[in-house]
Amino acid sequence: MGMVGLAAALSEAQASESYLVGRPKAKRVIFLFMNGAPSHVDTFDPKPALKKYEGKNPGKAKNKTTGFMPSPFKFAAHGSNGVVMSELFPHLSKLADDLCVLRSMHTDTPNHEPGLLLMHSGNQQPVRPSLGSWVSYGLGTENKNLPSYVAISPGRPVVGPQLWSCGFLPGEHQGLSVDTNQLDVDKLVPHLKHPSIPRGAEDAQLDLLTKLDRIHQKKHAHERSLEAQIRALEVASAMQLEASEAFDLSLESEEVRNDYGRSPFGQSCLLARRLVERGVRFVTAYYVTKSGKQPWDTHNNNDNGHRKLCKDSDQATAALLQDLKQRGLLEDTLVVWGGEFGRTPYSQSNKNKKKMGRDHHNTGFSMFLAGGGTRGGYMHGATDEVGMHAVENRMHVHDLHATILHLLGIDHEKLTYRYSGRDFRLTDIHGRVEPEIIA
Repeated sequence: MGMVGLAAALSEAQASESYLVGRPKAKRVIFLFMNGAPSHVDTFDPKPALKKYEGKNPGKAKNKTTGFMPSPFKFAAHGSNGVVMSELFPHLSKLADDLCVLRSMHTDTPNHEPGLLLMHSGNQQPVRPSLGSWVSYGLGTENKNLPSYVAISPGRPVVGPQLWSCGFLPGEHQGLSVDTNQLDVDKLVPHLKHPSIPRGAEDAQLDLLTKLDRIHQKKHAHERSLEAQIRALEVASAMQLEASEAFDLSLESEEVRNDYGRSPFGQSCLLARRLVERGVRFVTAYYVTKSGKQPWDTHNNNDNGHRKLCKDSDQATAALLQDLKQRGLLEDTLVVWGGEFGRTPYSQSNKNKKKMGRDHHNTGFSMFLAGGGTRGGYMHGATDEVGMHAVENRMHVHDLHATILHLLGIDHEKLTYRYSGRDFRLTDIHGRVEPEIIA
């Protein structure tokens, strides 16, 4: 039995190196997630033909529509390579040479719950590990005193904890959920400090617990959940020393906090920067309301909704990119911006014709990447004349995941975990690394 256990340990050690490929271009990831899905034809994918076909029925509308609806926003080329974006992004337009805009994204479903799960875990059902957990499993943490994966949100998003779940991976790769409804550091991370036991006595208590756990572990060496619990306790203990400082936004200057914007999303982006510079491997900052609603789900009043949402996201995202650049972190920090899918190029009917919305749309939408070895000042792929379907250099969510892992120095086909009798991976049997978007 001892030899069998040794063989298993050695095989795991060998497997842990087999998926690493070359020199990684990125060391960490910040995923800025626009819950509800931004409209590509109002942000990064101009479609002047929509004016030509205005009012004409697209033929396959799921809900009532008045036909194709042109964007009211002006588009212009920015930067040395002419990256095109709408007037809704005055701050990001100044950083156009850092952006790699993906204009040919597509996914499998136009519904929020399965779309969110697919974008986060590569599967529409809620039992698979999230992208952040796979990255944590593959690369570990750069700081043992902080978790490797943190999910920041001012409210609980649709599908909630399943979006940052570690699934069947070891428990230490679960994302730590941080509620930015409360910016007080003691409330951001629950139970960071013991309410009554002083630090010295708590250390002694934790040492005793660890010794008891180790004794139990010798008797039950096959129980991986126990090892995960031990590691979780060790991280929790270490966090008491370092997390108080890492999560404390009051340590930032008023000027910096104002640069990001005082909105929940702006402060989430600032917190994301503080975490990655301290060694957190993967951070997702969710753009949701305090009640957990998806603000980018603009079934009604799409135009005014995007004016408000883009103003906030543009300021915060641009401040994050600029801040990372100034600190020398953007070069090896991959920033991802986007939602679970896009929105229709045609309208969704509203009794008030001045407040028309756009429905869910999965066959063509836009996202962008920045830093982390991506090709800046570049627009990848294209949708058709009216933005209905991705037609040129089509890029599926699985391809995005494969490329993100590649930028981190991981072969997505070899990063696997054996569970329930077979090897699982983030991209399942799919996924293709897109070389055109890599610098």
